[in-house]
Amino acid sequence: MAHESHSSPLFTQVDISPATQSSVAAICAADEQTRLLRDLVAAQDRQNELLEELVSQMSAAQRQRNTELGQWKQANPRLARSCRLAADALSKVQTQFLESLTSEVNENAEELLDGDFLLNEFVDRFGPRLAHLNGVIQVLAQLSSTPNPTNNS
Repeated sequence: MAHESHSSPLFTQVDISPATQSSVAAICAADEQTRLLRDLVAAQDRQNELLEELVSQMSAAQRQRNTELGQWKQANPRLARSCRLAADALSKVQTQFLESLTSEVNENAEELLDGDFLLNEFVDRFGPRLAHLNGVIQVLAQLSSTPNPTNNS
């Protein structure tokens, strides 16, 4: 009887190097992610500091403008009241102007959509006047407004 031997080794070689490399790679990747997250947090902290500084600068400038405007109003109370009356009167003019502008748009909507010439004509006729009127009203309103106690910090 021939003894057929199946040679099966008692010890097999286990290759652990790829697993070791992949766990080292995973550790390196985790370290890289951690470093990147720390860099992001540091950059965000710096951005927050800059935003706080910007807000502080803008607030200081706004407080300075409010102080100067308050001083001007105290030095010119009659003119401040006149500015208020003028702003109120121009607001009524603006309302009438907007009514005529909107009726013009509503009556000629199709023509304005279809023709560049009519649209340009409309903008030329109403645009500058509306922009300038708004600007004048804003200036008069600022010069005549009563100081807001919440802004005088």
